[in-house]
Amino acid sequence: MRLVSEAELAEEGARLAAGLRHGSVVHLHGELGAGKTTLARAIARGLGVADAPSSPTYSLVHHYDSPDGPVYHLDCYRLRHPDEAADLDWQGMAGDARAILVEWPERAGSWVLPADRHVRLSHVADPALRGLEIS
Repeated sequence: MRLVSEAELAEEGARLAAGLRHGSVVHLHGELGAGKTTLARAIARGLGVADAPSSPTYSLVHHYDSPDGPVYHLDCYRLRHPDEAADLDWQGMAGDARAILVEWPERAGSWVLPADRHVRLSHVADPALRGLEIS
């Protein structure tokens, strides 16, 4: 794990986006407020999304257009049970996605698509920094 500022987190998102192949699935792990949505925004921008992505917490899924196909941003935090993820049309998204970014993937249980990349974000003692690990 390394420590990054919010600006460095945005830069890391752009670098991560540049390395994603078409249809990549990225799982974003971390507690509330750790920077998952901030990183998802940076990845989406790096993929050419013009709109400023927002947290899909209440709608669960946001769809954004990029020059190379749709980018899906899911937030599974509000799922009360993994079976609620069955209604999210995972296979339909996988069929045409430029990328799929999934916050709280563990809440979707076996429904979530396997990750090509895992990102772990964490709070640290300095509130201006975040812990970041990408695998």
